[in-house]
Amino acid sequence: MKNDIKTRNFITQGSILAITGIICRIIGMLYRIPLIDVIGTEGNGYYTSAYSIYNILLILSSYSLPTAISKVISVRLANERYEDVKNVLRVAFLYATLIGAVMCAVMFFGSGPIAKVMEKPFCAYALRTLAPTIWIMAYLGVLRGYFQGTGNMVPTAISQIIEQIINAVVSIVMAVILFDYGTKANLIYNETEYSYAYGAAGGTIGTGAGALIALLFFIIMMLLYGRLPEEKLMTRTEDGRTRRARTRRRESFGSIAGVLILTLLPILVSSTVYNISTVLDDFIFSRVLASLGLAGSVVFMWGIFGEYRILFNIPVAMANSIGSSVIPSLTNAVAEKDKKLVVQKIKLSIQFVMLISIPAAAGLFALASPVCDLLFSNSNNTVLIKVLRVGSPAIVLFSLSTISNGILQGLGYLSEPLKNAFISLVIHVVVLIALLYVMPNIYAVILANTVFALIVCLLNSHCMHKHVRFRIRGYKTFVVPLIASAVMGAAVYGVSAFLLNFMPDNISGGRLSLVFVVCICILIAVPIYFVLLIQLRAFTKAELIEMPMGLRLYRLLHRLSLM
Repeated sequence: MKNDIKTRNFITQGSILAITGIICRIIGMLYRIPLIDVIGTEGNGYYTSAYSIYNILLILSSYSLPTAISKVISVRLANERYEDVKNVLRVAFLYATLIGAVMCAVMFFGSGPIAKVMEKPFCAYALRTLAPTIWIMAYLGVLRGYFQGTGNMVPTAISQIIEQIINAVVSIVMAVILFDYGTKANLIYNETEYSYAYGAAGGTIGTGAGALIALLFFIIMMLLYGRLPEEKLMTRTEDGRTRRARTRRRESFGSIAGVLILTLLPILVSSTVYNISTVLDDFIFSRVLASLGLAGSVVFMWGIFGEYRILFNIPVAMANSIGSSVIPSLTNAVAEKDKKLVVQKIKLSIQFVMLISIPAAAGLFALASPVCDLLFSNSNNTVLIKVLRVGSPAIVLFSLSTISNGILQGLGYLSEPLKNAFISLVIHVVVLIALLYVMPNIYAVILANTVFALIVCLLNSHCMHKHVRFRIRGYKTFVVPLIASAVMGAAVYGVSAFLLNFMPDNISGGRLSLVFVVCICILIAVPIYFVLLIQLRAFTKAELIEMPMGLRLYRLLHRLSLM
């Protein structure tokens, strides 16, 4: 019973972070829309490049801190080594101070050379304004890891939402102020790029402001609730008196530092491999196009790529956050050595993610024009619409690759997803360079990323089959959602085209009319897709109930006499 309670609590706490992740992604998408309206596609090019460098330095410094610290602290709390928990925090704060300072300095003082190498000299302004955020995030990572290690994910969830809201507000306000300042600088220096560069820098100031407010929130939480309860440090003697608990010999600072580094390294390496592709893409894309005499279009095209990634990330994040909720039960099945249950959990998790990601890709393909015009109304979206349609299959492949990584980790094979990602990254780089000389535009980056995700999926699928004799059910997992999504996509494409042609010319391109068209299409798409899934027998009653929110869905479908 006690283990069941712990398992349910683990799943609940994990679900809190998953739901928070979805909310933060949505906020992140929503504030980027007015931000791009302010700074333009070129400004978004500088913003996207600066963020890709920031993300890598963040990964190398503190991205893995919450996970690593939570693991180290949870082990010591389980063994009632409370004094060692305090020492873990001291070592972690020392590490955060040193590594945060180093990475902050690298980004601030190296902003000029980094921007020059990326063929975007004006990107240096955004890099400098982002630099202090790395240091703030290091301390924030320590405090988040501490609360997660105690089994409390709520402070992390609240802080992430606060961080995103502050980020959104400050980013837009500062982008407006600095874009205007940059426009004046253009006139003084007879340039065109200062407005875009300063606007992008203003947008990155919001990231630092959000992180700082989140850090202050955690400091307050630490003062109010973060200290270990005094009773945990006390023990009761046979005569009823209390005295300070004796613990085993305390771990030395050096020993704790070693454990922390050994815990950090695998997470750091895997995170770097998974996330470095965007930086490599930016570098290779910029250098190759510059060598072909097309340096003038690099910033604009990279801005298009940034807009595509905003739309791309939402369905991928939603599919993986929901699908990953199946992983804890998979881990339990592995611990119980129930091979049949392990295979069942794998099948259901992959099937569920495909049921989400395939229609999302089809929907974005069909509604690319109204969605892009709705979100980025101040831009000419001709190229972005084509890019979104070319890149929509990658949504499915990235969703599948991420959930298959999680499955392999749940099975206990932690190194294999990393090895597969590294192999895929090497192939991805070769394909990208080759494609850029054939088609020197942003489509080469989109197609190379699709190849990367495809190779990861194939290698992970081979590993799953090797270890658990599992094969993906092609019909239920891919064919049925694909057929249902194709019919749904054709229907909403026809409806959107009809509505846009039916509306008067003076309102058909306005945001309110586009909101109306997209909402009507979604209301039509959902029932079409689910009815087709049921008619094509995509899942049985038992399989549906096993899926996240499956019981509620079954009750709704049963009331509608669909199941």
